[in-house]
Amino acid sequence: MHEDGQLIAQIRRGDLRAFEALYNKYRSQVYRAALAITNDTGAAEDILQDCFLRLHANIDRIDGSTPISPWLHRVTVNLAYNYVAKRKRRANPAESVFEALHATANHSMERHVESAATRDEVQEAIDSLSLPHRVVITLFYLSEFSIEEIAYILDCPVGTVKSRLHYARNILRKRLMGDVATMAEAMA
Repeated sequence: MHEDGQLIAQIRRGDLRAFEALYNKYRSQVYRAALAITNDTGAAEDILQDCFLRLHANIDRIDGSTPISPWLHRVTVNLAYNYVAKRKRRANPAESVFEALHATANHSMERHVESAATRDEVQEAIDSLSLPHRVVITLFYLSEFSIEEIAYILDCPVGTVKSRLHYARNILRKRLMGDVATMAEAMA
Protein backbone atom coordinates (compact mmCIF):
# COMPACT_ATOMS: atom_id res chain seq x y z
CA MET A 1 0.00 0.00 0.00
CA HIS A 2 1.36 3.43 -0.94
CA GLU A 3 1.69 6.39 1.42
CA ASP A 4 -1.67 7.99 0.51
CA GLY A 5 -3.45 4.69 1.07
CA GLN A 6 -1.88 4.31 4.49
CA LEU A 7 -2.90 7.85 5.43
CA ILE A 8 -6.45 7.27 4.21
CA ALA A 9 -6.70 4.09 6.28
CA GLN A 10 -5.46 5.99 9.34
CA ILE A 11 -7.93 8.84 8.72
CA ARG A 12 -10.77 6.30 8.54
CA ARG A 13 -9.72 5.15 12.02
CA GLY A 14 -9.96 8.76 13.26
CA ASP A 15 -6.28 9.71 13.17
CA LEU A 16 -6.21 13.51 12.83
CA ARG A 17 -2.43 13.54 12.42
CA ALA A 18 -2.83 11.46 9.26
CA PHE A 19 -5.36 13.98 7.94
CA GLU A 20 -2.95 16.79 8.78
CA ALA A 21 -0.13 14.94 6.96
CA LEU A 22 -2.32 14.52 3.86
CA TYR A 23 -3.33 18.19 4.05
CA ASN A 24 0.29 19.33 4.35
CA LYS A 25 1.32 17.08 1.47
CA TYR A 26 -1.24 18.44 -1.01
CA ARG A 27 -2.31 21.88 0.20
CA SER A 28 0.09 23.86 -2.00
CA GLN A 29 -0.88 21.91 -5.13
CA VAL A 30 -4.60 22.35 -4.46
CA TYR A 31 -4.14 26.04 -3.63
CA ARG A 32 -2.08 26.71 -6.78
CA ALA A 33 -4.62 24.98 -9.00
CA ALA A 34 -7.50 26.92 -7.43
CA LEU A 35 -5.60 30.20 -7.67
CA ALA A 36 -4.65 29.62 -11.29
CA ILE A 37 -8.29 29.05 -12.23
CA THR A 38 -9.91 31.75 -10.08
CA ASN A 39 -7.17 34.41 -9.97
CA ASP A 40 -8.47 35.20 -6.49
CA THR A 41 -6.42 34.40 -3.38
CA GLY A 42 -9.44 34.48 -1.08
CA ALA A 43 -11.39 32.12 -3.31
CA ALA A 44 -8.37 29.82 -3.63
CA GLU A 45 -8.12 29.61 0.16
CA ASP A 46 -11.85 28.88 0.45
CA ILE A 47 -11.61 26.20 -2.24
CA LEU A 48 -8.61 24.66 -0.49
CA GLN A 49 -10.57 24.37 2.75
CA ASP A 50 -13.73 23.13 1.02
CA CYS A 51 -11.75 20.52 -0.90
CA PHE A 52 -10.28 19.03 2.27
CA LEU A 53 -13.63 19.19 4.07
CA ARG A 54 -15.07 17.13 1.21
CA LEU A 55 -12.16 14.73 1.47
CA HIS A 56 -12.87 14.20 5.16
CA ALA A 57 -16.63 13.87 4.59
CA ASN A 58 -16.13 11.29 1.82
CA ILE A 59 -13.15 9.41 3.24
CA ASP A 60 -15.07 6.12 3.40
CA ARG A 61 -15.84 6.30 -0.34
CA ILE A 62 -12.30 7.10 -1.48
CA ASP A 63 -10.22 4.35 -3.05
CA GLY A 64 -7.09 4.04 -0.93
CA SER A 65 -5.28 1.89 -3.48
CA THR A 66 -4.44 4.84 -5.75
CA PRO A 67 -2.89 8.26 -5.07
CA ILE A 68 -5.40 10.82 -3.79
CA SER A 69 -3.94 13.70 -5.84
CA PRO A 70 -6.14 13.26 -8.96
CA TRP A 71 -9.27 13.08 -6.78
CA LEU A 72 -8.28 16.25 -4.91
CA HIS A 73 -7.57 18.12 -8.13
CA ARG A 74 -10.84 16.99 -9.69
CA VAL A 75 -12.73 18.39 -6.70
CA THR A 76 -10.59 21.55 -6.80
CA VAL A 77 -11.24 22.13 -10.51
CA ASN A 78 -14.98 21.60 -10.05
CA LEU A 79 -15.13 23.99 -7.10
CA ALA A 80 -13.05 26.57 -8.99
CA TYR A 81 -15.25 26.26 -12.10
CA ASN A 82 -18.31 26.83 -9.91
CA TYR A 83 -16.68 29.89 -8.37
CA VAL A 84 -15.74 31.35 -11.77
CA ALA A 85 -19.25 30.74 -13.12
CA LYS A 86 -20.77 32.57 -10.14
CA ARG A 87 -18.52 35.62 -10.43
CA LYS A 88 -18.53 35.91 -14.23
CA ARG A 89 -20.41 39.20 -14.03
CA ARG A 90 -17.79 40.74 -11.76
CA ALA A 91 -14.39 42.07 -12.87
CA ASN A 92 -11.33 39.85 -12.51
CA PRO A 93 -9.05 40.73 -9.60
CA ALA A 94 -5.54 41.89 -10.44
CA GLU A 95 -3.91 39.14 -8.35
CA SER A 96 -1.30 37.17 -10.23
CA VAL A 97 -1.01 33.40 -9.97
CA PHE A 98 2.74 33.78 -10.26
CA GLU A 99 2.91 35.90 -7.11
CA ALA A 100 1.73 32.91 -5.10
CA LEU A 101 3.76 30.38 -7.06
CA HIS A 102 7.11 32.07 -7.38
CA ALA A 103 7.82 34.28 -4.40
CA THR A 104 10.95 36.14 -5.32
CA ALA A 105 14.12 35.22 -3.53
CA ASN A 106 16.96 37.64 -2.83
CA HIS A 107 17.61 39.02 -6.32
CA SER A 108 19.09 42.32 -7.29
CA MET A 109 16.50 45.05 -7.87
CA GLU A 110 17.18 45.02 -11.61
CA ARG A 111 16.68 41.28 -11.84
CA HIS A 112 13.55 41.52 -9.69
CA VAL A 113 12.00 44.12 -12.02
CA GLU A 114 12.93 42.08 -15.09
CA SER A 115 11.51 38.93 -13.51
CA ALA A 116 8.30 40.73 -12.52
CA ALA A 117 7.87 42.10 -16.05
CA THR A 118 8.31 38.65 -17.57
CA ARG A 119 6.01 37.09 -14.99
CA ASP A 120 3.36 39.74 -15.71
CA GLU A 121 3.61 39.14 -19.46
CA VAL A 122 3.25 35.40 -19.00
CA GLN A 123 0.36 35.92 -16.58
CA GLU A 124 -1.41 38.22 -19.03
CA ALA A 125 -0.98 35.66 -21.79
CA ILE A 126 -2.32 32.86 -19.57
CA ASP A 127 -5.23 35.03 -18.39
CA SER A 128 -6.18 35.71 -22.00
CA LEU A 129 -6.77 32.00 -22.61
CA SER A 130 -10.26 30.58 -22.37
CA LEU A 131 -10.99 28.89 -19.05
CA PRO A 132 -10.65 25.29 -20.38
CA HIS A 133 -7.28 26.11 -21.95
CA ARG A 134 -6.04 27.98 -18.87
CA VAL A 135 -6.99 25.03 -16.64
CA VAL A 136 -5.12 22.51 -18.83
CA ILE A 137 -1.99 24.70 -18.93
CA THR A 138 -2.14 25.12 -15.15
CA LEU A 139 -2.60 21.43 -14.40
CA PHE A 140 0.11 20.38 -16.87
CA TYR A 141 2.83 22.94 -16.17
CA LEU A 142 2.19 24.18 -12.64
CA SER A 143 0.72 21.08 -11.01
CA GLU A 144 2.77 18.73 -13.23
CA PHE A 145 -0.01 16.24 -13.97
CA SER A 146 0.21 13.85 -16.89
CA ILE A 147 -2.24 14.19 -19.76
CA GLU A 148 -4.07 11.06 -18.55
CA GLU A 149 -4.39 12.48 -15.03
CA ILE A 150 -5.71 15.77 -16.40
CA ALA A 151 -8.29 13.85 -18.44
CA TYR A 152 -9.42 12.14 -15.24
CA ILE A 153 -9.49 15.39 -13.27
CA LEU A 154 -11.49 17.20 -15.95
CA ASP A 155 -13.60 14.15 -16.79
CA CYS A 156 -12.91 14.44 -20.51
CA PRO A 157 -11.15 12.32 -23.16
CA VAL A 158 -7.35 12.29 -23.40
CA GLY A 159 -7.63 13.63 -26.95
CA THR A 160 -9.49 16.68 -25.68
CA VAL A 161 -6.74 17.40 -23.16
CA LYS A 162 -4.07 17.03 -25.86
CA SER A 163 -5.99 19.33 -28.18
CA ARG A 164 -6.51 21.99 -25.50
CA LEU A 165 -2.87 21.81 -24.47
CA HIS A 166 -1.67 22.10 -28.08
CA TYR A 167 -4.01 25.01 -28.81
CA ALA A 168 -3.09 26.82 -25.58
CA ARG A 169 0.65 26.40 -26.22
CA ASN A 170 0.27 27.86 -29.70
CA ILE A 171 -1.66 30.86 -28.42
CA LEU A 172 0.86 31.48 -25.65
CA ARG A 173 3.79 31.11 -28.05
CA LYS A 174 2.27 33.63 -30.50
CA ARG A 175 1.38 36.12 -27.80
CA LEU A 176 4.69 35.91 -25.99
CA MET A 177 6.80 35.94 -29.16
CA GLY A 178 4.75 38.90 -30.39
CA ASP A 179 5.56 40.73 -27.14
CA VAL A 180 9.28 39.98 -27.61
CA ALA A 181 9.19 41.31 -31.19
CA THR A 182 7.36 44.45 -30.04
CA MET A 183 9.90 45.03 -27.26
CA ALA A 184 12.82 44.53 -29.69
CA GLU A 185 11.33 47.09 -32.10
CA ALA A 186 10.84 49.58 -29.27
CA MET A 187 14.47 49.21 -28.16
CA ALA A 188 15.85 49.62 -31.70
